[in-house]
Amino acid sequence: MQQTENRYIDREKSWLAFNFRVLQEAADERVPLLDRLRFLGIFSNNLDEFFRVRYAAIRRLSLSGQTGENILGGISAQQLLKDITETVIEHQSESLRTLSVIEKELEKENIFIINENEINKEQQNFVRDFFMQRVSPELVTIILNDLAEFPLLKDTSGYLAVKLVMKPKEDASLLEKIKLKKDIRYALIEMPKAINRFVVLPSNNDKQYIILLDDVIRYNLHHIFNIFDYESISAHMIKITRDAELELDTDLNKSFLEKISSGVKDRRMGEPVRFVYDQSIEKDTLKFFLHRMGIDTKDCLIPGGRYHNRRDYMDFPNLGRYDLLYKSNAPLPVDNLGLEGSILKKIDQKDYLINAPYQSFSYVIKFLREAALDPYVTTIKITLYRLARNSQIVSSLINAAKNGKKVTVQIELQARFDEASNISYAEMMQTEGIELIFGVKGLKVHSKICYVERIDDKGKMKRYGIISTGNFNEASAKVYTDVTLFTSHQQILKDIAKVFEFFHINYRVHRYKHLIVSPHYTRSKFVKLIDREILNATLGRPAFIKLKMNSLSDYKMIDKLYEASRAGVKVQLIIRGICSLIPGIVGMSENIEAISIVDAYLEHSRVYIFCNDDKPEVYISSADFMTRNLDSRVEVSCPIYDEAIKNELIDTFDILWKGNVKARFHSESLDNKYRLRGNNPIFRAQHEIYKYYQNRLEVVVDKI
Repeated sequence: MQQTENRYIDREKSWLAFNFRVLQEAADERVPLLDRLRFLGIFSNNLDEFFRVRYAAIRRLSLSGQTGENILGGISAQQLLKDITETVIEHQSESLRTLSVIEKELEKENIFIINENEINKEQQNFVRDFFMQRVSPELVTIILNDLAEFPLLKDTSGYLAVKLVMKPKEDASLLEKIKLKKDIRYALIEMPKAINRFVVLPSNNDKQYIILLDDVIRYNLHHIFNIFDYESISAHMIKITRDAELELDTDLNKSFLEKISSGVKDRRMGEPVRFVYDQSIEKDTLKFFLHRMGIDTKDCLIPGGRYHNRRDYMDFPNLGRYDLLYKSNAPLPVDNLGLEGSILKKIDQKDYLINAPYQSFSYVIKFLREAALDPYVTTIKITLYRLARNSQIVSSLINAAKNGKKVTVQIELQARFDEASNISYAEMMQTEGIELIFGVKGLKVHSKICYVERIDDKGKMKRYGIISTGNFNEASAKVYTDVTLFTSHQQILKDIAKVFEFFHINYRVHRYKHLIVSPHYTRSKFVKLIDREILNATLGRPAFIKLKMNSLSDYKMIDKLYEASRAGVKVQLIIRGICSLIPGIVGMSENIEAISIVDAYLEHSRVYIFCNDDKPEVYISSADFMTRNLDSRVEVSCPIYDEAIKNELIDTFDILWKGNVKARFHSESLDNKYRLRGNNPIFRAQHEIYKYYQNRLEVVVDKI
């Protein structure tokens, strides 16, 4: 174990290290080829969001004239921006190398990604017809000049920066033609979003060809600019990323819904925080666009390759080549919890846990569908953060309202980049008579809870509910790992009812007997749980802490874990993303190990396990150990009382911990070293968890 002068890793640098783990998946030869392209797209999409949010926030701090050292852990905002830019340029270069390798591997599989200079005669006809019929009607082309105002570039779009060198006038003398300055004109072509970026060309025998939409447009530049008498034309991709900070109107006459809607529209005018350009672009062309866009700092300039917006690779066509994709495992059923009978009757008897995507998210839809139709159900309350495009959750809630249920929905209008979608759903639900709550002033509502009241056949009110670590989103449930508890535990559900009361009356701070609720109790409760492990360790009793979360960046919680380590508490951390804690340091964290798992599924569940003198306490939570989750959001952590479910969560944590294929160590060097397998057999954690649930089902069948 090493010594260090540092206590924390900068959260932005740790995030960049996480995103590099995603890029590692794209480079990993063990990953199927088409999935490697998907990871390349995820890497790019993540980076876009990072610049729109985190980089933009540090830039605002830098421009304010403050150093930001107190906020940023000792490094100045200016230096951090410089460090981030250097790292991103390195990562971008690596992503280009990775893409080149993948394309060569695809060629071995007879899949060819070609450009406008490589198409044959038959393909030329196809590309020309495709452009005229599909692309040309969608194109937005803007001719630029020094007098007209420069158009506002969208930060979600790619553009071709076009340079036209005009022919000299025919009536000019030879000497004049030599002396005359070249007449150069510029134009912008916005890449149309309504057309898939990857155009599948006619196949040739067993070979498959794909051309990017960018190159379809390049091939047809002469059609677009045929009214101009030019001698040469070139087009290079550029892309801008803008500050995504949501500025809310202070007009008291506007509703919160109107303010968010207005803020989302204004976001398109945010300050540029990153400008990515094709590094082969001519210097004068680059200079022209930077000048016209008012970009005068080098901090946000990122040289790239021929193509940007590589997030589009997430939607690369599968071409029917399922052999080049991860095998899709069907979601498994849950022991004794069928989708045909009454799910409420089952929950009456015991708690159930769903671990998606290993198990079916359909149980959540079934729960809401049944509640919508059950004549004895009177009330449904739910928190919504991110929703699927055509949400079955919202459909079920509207169905319930139409059946006379009192439906209350707390929908978070400030869920970043989902604001427009949530506004649309809010308006839809409001039209159907659903009562909407738009959050708590100064707090985002990030909890994932659902509450149902039903009158039983004896006239007594009975409560049912759902508590989850992930969003009520059937689309993300296919790729995000999250656990969801179904319960009729009346005391827990009374606590959930209090959370909804808090949404209505924000000034009243409730006391909860079972749930741990941010912003009032999460920090203090988890500190007490860690303190108990510290006490047990000092008394020679068994003591350990096992935490699984997305991010760990709160310095006070990190210091508490350091204290636990020094007391001899064994701490195991599975942290997918940001980890500002430095593990394995003598005198500070030698009893702490921390890993990250990046694999086919995105690890999203938060599970917290405390030894408690060999009587483990287990919690599931919507909260990470980040300052915002602990202090400025409404989050819910729930204790697990059912012994079988408790053991299941401990088992699945331990399976993940044993992973030796996709596990990387968190470290101060941010080098993303894989956990070495040594002589141990291959143990791919996500595959083993699926087997774990398969085996549980087989045991149940055998007993029957």
